[in-house]
This record gives sequence, structure tokens and C-alpha cells, in this order.
Amino acid sequence: MTDLAIRPIDHTDLVGDRNDHRPDKLFSAAAMAAGYLVLVILAAIAISTTVKSWPAFQAEGFGYFFRDEWAPSRGRFGAASIVYGTLVVSAIALVVAVPLSIGIALFITEVAPRKVRSWITGIMDVLAAVPSVVFGLWGFLMLRPYLKDFYNAVADAVAGVPVLRSIFGPSLSGQSFMTAGLIVGIMIVPIITSIVREVLSTVPINEKNGALALGATRWEMIRGVVFPHSTGGMVGAVMLGLGRAMGETIAVALVIGASPQITANLFSQGDAMPSIIARNLNEASGTYRAALIGLGVGLFLLTILINISARLLVRRVDARTKGAS
Repeated sequence: MTDLAIRPIDHTDLVGDRNDHRPDKLFSAAAMAAGYLVLVILAAIAISTTVKSWPAFQAEGFGYFFRDEWAPSRGRFGAASIVYGTLVVSAIALVVAVPLSIGIALFITEVAPRKVRSWITGIMDVLAAVPSVVFGLWGFLMLRPYLKDFYNAVADAVAGVPVLRSIFGPSLSGQSFMTAGLIVGIMIVPIITSIVREVLSTVPINEKNGALALGATRWEMIRGVVFPHSTGGMVGAVMLGLGRAMGETIAVALVIGASPQITANLFSQGDAMPSIIARNLNEASGTYRAALIGLGVGLFLLTILINISARLLVRRVDARTKGAS
């Protein structure tokens, strides 16, 4: 008969030496280095682009971002019209995308059956993966001719209304602020929808069931329980969509018209900061190249400002929601 010796299990074989803190220190150092690396990269981007754009800032002074004459052939680089185009396109994109995204997210989380929910979620994921150039080509080749006729029909209909005729004037080619905003709005719908969907899914089911048990309709439950619990996250999703809209390049370049101007007519041609950089940077030189890089600096600062504003706004909304509850 074999004598089997039972050896007690040494806990150090499983979890290691409790007095050895080197792995924890190594992990902490690596995590800290990764965090500081992000700051270093941001600083490097800001410094390098500012240095390369400095000749344009020296030539134009503070008027670089406030004058609206962009005429490289005459050595005039006023970026106000290009900044204006970026903001207008982004605003139109949000007007298109935000209601649609919130509606889709609410349908997925609160209304749709499981099978339909999975189909719509898959479609949103596919749309998010479509390259921006595909959206741009679709807008230029398919939408633009029809939108031109639609814009001109709207312009004729409101020609006698003083304010509306300034906002919805005639369109020469279909390329316009509105067309660019529509395309970008469609592009950011999957991004906002996915984030809002995740935020809505965090609402406690007991609170929703409690509201329904008290006699609330589905809309009353959404308005009284879901929205207050999710407002901060939805604001953050919208701000992320705004950041994506402001940085969109190829799609906007194809459908905006490449004609920088400040005008109230949303159906007229314009230009945006990313698109004008993409079209002209390779061929530009001297002060013109510096001015284009300066647009990149301005876009970088706008993006940082939007992100900071989003964080502050989310905190304020969350604090107000918690205070109300």
C-alpha cells in the first residue's frame, strides 16, 4: 500500500509574496507614464503647430480669427468666414442628429422587441464604420442635385418673407452649409445613439417599473424617470458628437462648396476649417501654409474648449439632478 503524504498548500504559490510590492509599483509607474504621455502629446501638438503658424499670426495679428477676407493671392488671411462655416455646419449637424439619435436610443431601450433591437443596433454599428469619404461621395453624387432643386423651391416659397428669405436663399449648385450639415449630421447619429443607448440602459429597472405601477404612461415614465437619470450622459454624448462634427474633413470638403463667406443664407456655398486645410496644405507655402496651420491651431483650441465645456456642463447637470432628487 502506497503511503501518500499530503503537503499543505503554500499560499505564496497562488498569490505570491505579500511583502513584494514591486508589481504594484511597476503597474502604478506604467499607468502614470501613460497618463503623462497623453499630456506630452497634447503639448507637443499645440507647441509645434503654433510655432509653424506663427508667421501668419505675426502678419495678421489678432485680426487673423476676426477678419473675414481669405484671399491668399493677395496675401490676406482672415479666418473668420472659415470659422463661421465650421460652426454653422456643426450646428446644423446637431439639429439633425440629436433628436434622431435620442429617438433611436429610446426606441431601442424602451420600445423595440429584442429581435428588432438587435437589428437596429447592428445597423448603427455598421453606419459608424462607414468611411466618411463614402458619405461625402453619396452626398455629392446623389443628394446634391435633388437638394439644389429643393433649396430653390424653398427659396421661391419664402421669397416674400423678409427674415426667411435671408436664411433660405437660392442655391447655385446644391453645395452649401445645409448640405454639409445634413451629411455630417447623418454621420454622427451612430456615435450619439450608441452613447445615449448605453446611458439609458443604466436607469434602474425598479424605478421604471415603479412609475408604471403607479399608473404612469410609457412617455410619462420616460419623461419623469429616464430623462432625469440620464441627462448628464446625454449632454456628454451630444458634446462628443459636436467634436466629431467640427473635425469632419473629407465629407465636408466634397459638399460645402469651397467658397469662404459669412452669410445668413444656409443654402449658399461656404467652407470649413478641416476641409480647406485638406485641400490646400500640400500646395501651400510660406505665409499661406502658416495660415492653414493656424486654422488647425484654432480647431484644436475649439475642440479643447468644447471638451472642457462638456465636462463642466455634465457636472452641473448631474449636480442639479441629484439636488432635485
